[in-house]
Amino acid sequence: MRYWLIANPKAGNGARGADFWQKHLEEAGITAINRCTLDDQDWVNQVNETDCLLAAGGDGSVNASARLCLQTGATLGILPSGTANDFARNLGLPSQPKAICKLIASGHNQLIDVARFNDEIFLNVAHVGLGSWPARQATGQTKKALGKFSYGVSLLQKAVAYRGFRAEIQCENGLTSGRWLSIAVATGAFYGGGNEIPEASANDGQLDVMAVRPRSLIRLFVTFVAVRIMRRSPKSTHTLVQIKSRWCKIDTTKHKVITADGEVMGQTPLDIRCQPACLRVICEKVVST
Repeated sequence: MRYWLIANPKAGNGARGADFWQKHLEEAGITAINRCTLDDQDWVNQVNETDCLLAAGGDGSVNASARLCLQTGATLGILPSGTANDFARNLGLPSQPKAICKLIASGHNQLIDVARFNDEIFLNVAHVGLGSWPARQATGQTKKALGKFSYGVSLLQKAVAYRGFRAEIQCENGLTSGRWLSIAVATGAFYGGGNEIPEASANDGQLDVMAVRPRSLIRLFVTFVAVRIMRRSPKSTHTLVQIKSRWCKIDTTKHKVITADGEVMGQTPLDIRCQPACLRVICEKVVST
């Protein structure tokens, strides 16, 4: 097996670059390492299904590496180096670099789902509305200074004045419409810097739609706390709607920006399909909430 190390030097605080990870990988016994970048893809034609692509970066870098794995049949290995690293949480990856590299050397792997829309994919979450603002604004110095808390800071700054948007959400079980503060469509169990989705996993063959209605900050906070404490979506709520479905369509009265895995990826309308068990990733067990 050949290992291709794809490191994003701008991920997180910049401390976990190619040199950092190559040292730990070699200590774990992995020596056949080819260092490469996503900007120069001449190396891609050499990749085959027996290889492993090691993505050292945040969710955006992992997304780009996963796309190459789907094209080539290679296995994806994650070296968490970004701000949120929600995808790494979905795989239950250890926090220590030495432990991660030891896991990669072991070769343990699982098949997980991928969400597809238009010509794009995402492994973690797509946002419309307020949830898209952290990816669009919490960058640079804000991310470096506040880390994953930059997401919450950006949301609080916007939630005070944001009135939401009108949209229809269509899934397998029917259609719901109204005014929404944010709509998130996730493939796994975590999004937004560690927020847990009740009764979800990255290999259940389902999308989880988490739609939040415009409410006061106090009511939004109470709903958030209730979900965190109960570890499941409330059975009856006027604030949060959770829907499980293999596909989802979102249509807004006015075009809204879509972000997926931390990157801007177009505008609504949005038509997402879950492609189950199509991506092989290095991990011992996929996390299920």
